[in-house]
Amino acid sequence: MPHAATPPSPPDPIAADPRVAARATGDSAGVNNMRQLIQLRWIAVVGQLLTIVVVHAGLGIALPLGPMLAVLAALATFNALAMLRWRGRGRVTNTALLLGLLADVAALTAQLYLSGGIANPFAFLYLLQVVLAAVLLKPWSSWVIVALTSACVVGLALFPGPVTLPASPTGGLSDPYVFGLLLCFMLIATLLVVFITRIGRIIRARDARLAALRQRAAEEEHIVRMGLLASGAAHELGTPLSTLAVILGDWQHLPHFTSDPELLQDVSEMQAQVLRCKAIVSGILASAGETRGEAPRGTTLRAFLDDLVDEWNRSRSVRGFRYDDRIDQDVPIVADAGLQQMLWNILDNALEASRSRVTLEATRSGEAVVLRVRDDGPGFGAGMLERLGTPYQSSKGAPGRGLGLFLSVNVARTLGGTIEAGNEPGGGAVVTITLPLPALSLEREEDDGH
Repeated sequence: MPHAATPPSPPDPIAADPRVAARATGDSAGVNNMRQLIQLRWIAVVGQLLTIVVVHAGLGIALPLGPMLAVLAALATFNALAMLRWRGRGRVTNTALLLGLLADVAALTAQLYLSGGIANPFAFLYLLQVVLAAVLLKPWSSWVIVALTSACVVGLALFPGPVTLPASPTGGLSDPYVFGLLLCFMLIATLLVVFITRIGRIIRARDARLAALRQRAAEEEHIVRMGLLASGAAHELGTPLSTLAVILGDWQHLPHFTSDPELLQDVSEMQAQVLRCKAIVSGILASAGETRGEAPRGTTLRAFLDDLVDEWNRSRSVRGFRYDDRIDQDVPIVADAGLQQMLWNILDNALEASRSRVTLEATRSGEAVVLRVRDDGPGFGAGMLERLGTPYQSSKGAPGRGLGLFLSVNVARTLGGTIEAGNEPGGGAVVTITLPLPALSLEREEDDGH
């Protein structure tokens, strides 16, 4: 059985190219950050509306309702447009985030100017904008927000607005200014904890995703190097294998061998094994791209699996093997050499680990084919299950082992599928391969060729 295991991961069509996926990860984090700003802006709109009502009607302080409601309506309109703009996935740039924060600073400045200027206790809301800028923006953009908010505070101090608010900090909580300071502090503290926590979670998720993509790029580079070595070795082995095949063919006609049936049988078996090695070498060269110009060979899912199982059964000393075909509806697919080798790797590992039984079960689950390979061997160790798909993870203990499942996991991932491994309740191991049928269809292969 494969001597390593991997946690399942959802198919990711853009992950075939780590650079594209890395850009998509950054775009997703930017969109999430923009959505957090939009939510915060809606809270600001509702909060400002409630504050205007309470101050004007509850505290009896005359406010210029017309201009303040106009600023509020403009901020709500801006936020509605931003919500429509970023409803779908898109690329949120640093400039877009900066413009959003600039709009927030402008609206806050206008409201403060109309409602007491620097004497308004909610002037400290500028600090919220500065903190958000430090978290979301590039350094130079953060300093732009710092300079702008500082200029706005100075402007509010130099140019008083139409409303004068009395402030007497010695009056304690009974003084409206002190009470407003307390509300402002509680509001800023609450919003910072809620939204900075969310933004931090988004950033950590982005960093984790980028780390996974970097690991995948390193693994794919490892695969490329192995492919080059395998292709080079196949080229080098072709000539000596051909020479051996010719020599063994000539030996079969020599009197010394024809007179000894047992020796002749040994020579015939040697020639058959050399020819098998030549076929393996030819398969390596074909998989490496020597025959990429050929048209894809169409077949069906059931026929592909039947041929794969028959050839694997003939070429190995298989004991106790059973193939359960539970595919309810056959579909046309492309015969892929990489997919065939992936399944052979998993079957070979199961055969090595098994005591007396190996089974392959094929079923359909919606638009996916599910293949389960089981054996009655010792199963997977806990450490191997945690490191599925990493190279050189094997229970065999021999140097250089453990590459088969590593390559199989990457083949499945390229097709948008997954490989899961685990232990059976009654003993033994099971490897589950899930592959989306659209990735194997002949129509998609033909479309890619255009």
